[in-house]
Amino acid sequence: MAYDPTGMDTAAAVADGGTKRDRSDSHRLSEMRSRFRMAISAYSDSREDQLDDLRFMAGSPDNHYQWPADVLSTRGSVQGQTINTRPCLTINKLPQHVRQVTNEQRQNRPSGKVIPADDNADIEVAEILDGMVRHIEYISDADVAYDTACDNQVTFGEGYIRILTDYCDDKSFDQDIKIGRIRNSFSVYMDPTIQDPCGADAQWCFITEDILKTEYERLYPNATPVSGIMAQGVGDQAMSQWLTDTTVRIAEYFYYETSDTTLNLYANGQTTYQGDPDDKQMRQMGLKPMRQRKVQRKQVKWIKTNGYEIIEERDWAGMWIPVVRIVGNEWQIEGQVEISGLVRNAKDAQRMYNYWVSQEAEMLALAPKAPFIGYGGQFEGYENQWKTANTNNWPYLEVNPDATDGAGNMLPLPQRATPPMAQTGLIQAKMGASEDIKTATGQYNASLGMTSNERSGRAILARQREGDVGTYHYVDNLARGIRYVTRQIVDLVPKIYDTQRIARIIGVDGETNMVKIDPMQPEAVRKLVNEQGIVVEKIYNPGVGRYDVKVTTGPSYLTKRQEAMDAMSQILQGSPQLWAVAGDLFVKNMDWPGAQELAERLRKTIDPKLLQNEDDPALQAANQQIEAMGQQMEQMYNMLQRVNQSMEAQDLAIKQQANEIKAYDAETKRISAVSMAMTPDQIQDVVLKTLRDVMTAGDMAIATQSRDQMGMSQ
Repeated sequence: MAYDPTGMDTAAAVADGGTKRDRSDSHRLSEMRSRFRMAISAYSDSREDQLDDLRFMAGSPDNHYQWPADVLSTRGSVQGQTINTRPCLTINKLPQHVRQVTNEQRQNRPSGKVIPADDNADIEVAEILDGMVRHIEYISDADVAYDTACDNQVTFGEGYIRILTDYCDDKSFDQDIKIGRIRNSFSVYMDPTIQDPCGADAQWCFITEDILKTEYERLYPNATPVSGIMAQGVGDQAMSQWLTDTTVRIAEYFYYETSDTTLNLYANGQTTYQGDPDDKQMRQMGLKPMRQRKVQRKQVKWIKTNGYEIIEERDWAGMWIPVVRIVGNEWQIEGQVEISGLVRNAKDAQRMYNYWVSQEAEMLALAPKAPFIGYGGQFEGYENQWKTANTNNWPYLEVNPDATDGAGNMLPLPQRATPPMAQTGLIQAKMGASEDIKTATGQYNASLGMTSNERSGRAILARQREGDVGTYHYVDNLARGIRYVTRQIVDLVPKIYDTQRIARIIGVDGETNMVKIDPMQPEAVRKLVNEQGIVVEKIYNPGVGRYDVKVTTGPSYLTKRQEAMDAMSQILQGSPQLWAVAGDLFVKNMDWPGAQELAERLRKTIDPKLLQNEDDPALQAANQQIEAMGQQMEQMYNMLQRVNQSMEAQDLAIKQQANEIKAYDAETKRISAVSMAMTPDQIQDVVLKTLRDVMTAGDMAIATQSRDQMGMSQ
C-alpha cells in the first residue's frame, strides 16, 4: 500500500469498491475543478486577511510582523542596518488575550452526550455509545484536534476537525473510528453556500496538500506524471492552482452523489430503501410494504485527485461529509464570506502600543546624548574629544584655558543641556493603547487575573462574567462543532462496527470496560439469564433506534473530583457519623498514591446492604426469594381472611339461634300468660305460627354455614 500523507487511504476504506459510475470521470473532474475555483474565489479576500491575522499573532521582535513595511523603511529598521536607526519595538500582548479564551476552553472542555431519540432507542445503549465516543476520543488524541481547531478559530476565525477510520491493528480487519487534526485551516475549502456554522449542510469539501514534484512521483507511481499533467492543462488558466514550478497539489474531494430510489415502510415500523439487503430480507420473510414513496438517496463519495486525474475513489460510510468547521466571527458581505477571530479588531491598538513604547524608548535613549553647550574658543585644540564625548567614555575632557570674554574674564566651563523628559501625553497614550487592546478583545483586568478597581469577590466575579460573555461565542461555537463530531460518530458506529465484536468503552471517571456488540440481533439490548433467572450478560446493538446528541460544557472530571472532595470534607466535618457509610467515596476522590487501595479497604467495613447493586446476581436472587415469600404470605393472609369470615358466620348463626330460642321461650311464656283468656283454637294457631318461624330461621342458618364451608374448601 502506498504511503498515505493525508490519512484518507484508510479513512475512506469503509465500503467495498464503489458503485457503478453514472457519470464519466471527465465530467466529475470538470465539476470538481469548477467547485474548487468557486471556493477559492469566495474565500480569497477573507483568507488574505486571516493569514495577516495569523502573522500578526505570531509577531515578535525578530520578524517585525506587527510593523508595516513602509514604516520600517522610514525608521531605518531594514535588514542589516543597525546605525542611526529608530527603535521599532514589538511588545506583543495579543497571545495573552488569545490564550485566555483557548485555555479557558481547555479547562472546561465541551463533551457530547448521547440521548435516545425514538421509542426503539434504549438508555443503556445511549450510555454505551457515550463510552465508545470517549474511547474513540482517547485513542485519537482528540483533545489535540479540538485544541488546534479552537486555537485557529480564536486567532483568525476558522478551525477544522475531521473524522477518519483506520484498522485496529496491522493484523485485524476490524476498523476503529478516529478523530483527526487539521493543523492548516487554509488547506480546507468547504462549500461557501453553507448556512450551518459547522458545515452540516455542505454539499462538497476539499482538503488540499502541496507536495514536491519528486515526492509526488514517488508516492503515486501509477498516476499521471507531472509532464502529463502539464500537457492536460494546456490553455487552462487555473493550472497554477494545481501545479507550480516545484509542487503538485493533491486534493481530497468529498461530495454527495444522489440517486432516485423508493423508500418502503413495513408493518413493524422499519423503513428500507428498495433493493437494499434489509429490504430483500423483509421480502424473503413474506412481508410487503405498507407505504412507498419516491426519494433521492444521498451517498458521500471520496476521491483523491491531482486536478486532472482521479487517483483513488471510494464511498464514505457516513451520511455527512466528515469535516467539521469551527467558526469564530462570520459575515456575508455582498456575496463574499468574511471571517475573523479575536486578533482582527485588536491589531490597530497593538500597533499603537508598539509605536508609543518605541517612542518612549527613543526618548529615554536620547537623554544621555544631550549636547554640551559652551563658548567657541573653549574647544580649540580638543575638538576630537568633544565630538566623541557622546560615544566614548572619556576619563576626562579638557578645555582651552585661554578662553575669556571681552572683559578678560574666564568663561564658565561647558555644560550639558537638560535632557528631554518623557512627556505625560506619551505615557497616557501608551496606557490608552493597552486599554484599547482589552476593549477590542472584550477582556478586562479581572478576566486576565490582573488587579482591578473591584474589591469585593462578587464584583470581581461580575467583571469576569463580563469578559466571559464577550468571548463566549467562541466556546459556544466549539461546543456546537463537538456536538456535530459526536453525532457523526454515533452515525458511523453501527456501520463500522458491523460484525460481532468486543468494544472498549470509557466512563466519565476514566474507568475502562468491555462490552459485546452484535449488529445482527433485532433488539437494542439482549439480556442473557441463567437457570435462576439472573442476568449474567448483556449484548448491545447500537443500530436499533435513533440517537441524538446534546453537549455539555464544564470542568474536567479531575476538577469535578476535587470539588466533590472539598464538598464532602465539609459535610463529613459537620456529620462525622457519615464516615461509616460514605468514607470510601471521600477517600476515592483524593489525589495521592494509595487512595484507591484505602478506599477499597474502607469499603469492606461498610454494611453490605448499603453497597448492594441492582445488577448484582446475589441481590437479584435475594429479591426473587423475597418476592416469592411475599406471594406466599399474601396467599396465607387471604386464607386466614376466609377462615375468619367463616368463623364469624358460624358465630353469627349460633347467636341467631340463641336469640330465636330466647324469643320462643318468651313467646311461650307470653302465651301461657294470655292462654287463660283464649279459646283452644286460638292457642293452636299461635303455637303453629311460632313453630314455623323457628324452623324457617334454622334453615337459613344452616344454609349460611354450608356456603362458608364450601368457600374454605375451595
